[in-house]
Amino acid sequence: MEKVCECNYKIAPTISGDINSQLLTSHRGQLSSAMELPSLKLQSQRLFLSPLRSQSQRKKVVVVTAKRRSNIEGVSDELNAIASQNLDLAPSRRMVRAAFLPVHQHLDHYLFKAAPPGIRTQEWYETNSRGFEIFCKSWMPQPALPIKAVLCFCHGYGSTCTFFFEGLAKRIAASGYAVYAMDYPGFGLSEGLHGYIPKFDDLVDDVIEQYAKIKAKPEVRQLPGFLLGQSMGGAIALKVHLKEPNNWDGVILVAPMCKIAEEMLPSKAVLKALDLLSYVMPKAKLFPYKDLSALTFREPGKRKVANYNVLSYDDPTRLKTGMELLSATQDIESQLHKVSAPLLILHGSEDKVTDPLVSQFLYEKASSKDKIMKIYEGGYHGILEGEPDDRIFAVHNDIISWLDSRC
Repeated sequence: MEKVCECNYKIAPTISGDINSQLLTSHRGQLSSAMELPSLKLQSQRLFLSPLRSQSQRKKVVVVTAKRRSNIEGVSDELNAIASQNLDLAPSRRMVRAAFLPVHQHLDHYLFKAAPPGIRTQEWYETNSRGFEIFCKSWMPQPALPIKAVLCFCHGYGSTCTFFFEGLAKRIAASGYAVYAMDYPGFGLSEGLHGYIPKFDDLVDDVIEQYAKIKAKPEVRQLPGFLLGQSMGGAIALKVHLKEPNNWDGVILVAPMCKIAEEMLPSKAVLKALDLLSYVMPKAKLFPYKDLSALTFREPGKRKVANYNVLSYDDPTRLKTGMELLSATQDIESQLHKVSAPLLILHGSEDKVTDPLVSQFLYEKASSKDKIMKIYEGGYHGILEGEPDDRIFAVHNDIISWLDSRC
């Protein structure tokens, strides 16, 4: 059923027992008295934003319901029930992850099947200076193998460091590297509202703080340190480098989010409306939704495996999050010439999520004297996990070879 919501509203308590529903009611805090805002389509529902009318006409409501996770093939009804619960808060996400760990160990994917044995892993939580409990994980080579350097990973939007990255981390660790990763606040196993980024630079500062502690550990503090960022994590890695240009010995960027592909964005008029809305209801899941799985995973079988990443944030993007991502890419785009670290940029030629042409622009603009760019023909957005096995193996080898030549 379609209903009308005027520009004036506030978030009211949820209704119908659906935790993901939000009830929007009229509010006197006016956004704009003169601007006409376009209608926004959200899946099967439509939220119409029209110019302000009389007081009597403002008492209309709209219910916005988050997309529910589809059933996961090959698991019990009990596990599907666990996976489909509300994951807004960290305790729920941690419980879901614990329930699915035995399933993850038997998934039919190269990253899980080809992971080298004998890697020492550790998981822990630390409360950061903003009061968030941050999940961290390390992968260390076998004790007899000397450690060459530290590699710190920045994961992509909606993702976590505990699923696909596990396979790559083990391969890099087996080559003699201490690999560390963290989940940002609001993602994976860390505290915070799921998928919510009120300020992108806060995530950057969280990463700087956490990895500074890790690089100060006695067993690694004398070693070179490298950053690896994938997609949104590439944007975070770049901003970390721009904030502390002399603290890293190199940056590896995989399909970095220097600019979001134009096809992924709504029109300018809709963006203007979303920007206004983000100040009033920043946590609302109203950003136009697009299923990225088909654009990330070239192989359908690997796309199916991604469904088992039960910690991923797959709902429509929260308003403030979406605007922060756009703002971050604009800021990075204006500072590409300041990138000075040794640089390895890897991108799929058919990536429709982050634009490979912008990676080429980064490569050309960066002031780094040591920079390499590699485009993988036919590759989609997820070249670390969504390609044919031989391509995934090649991409991983390119990362390890680049590290080896600089240690």
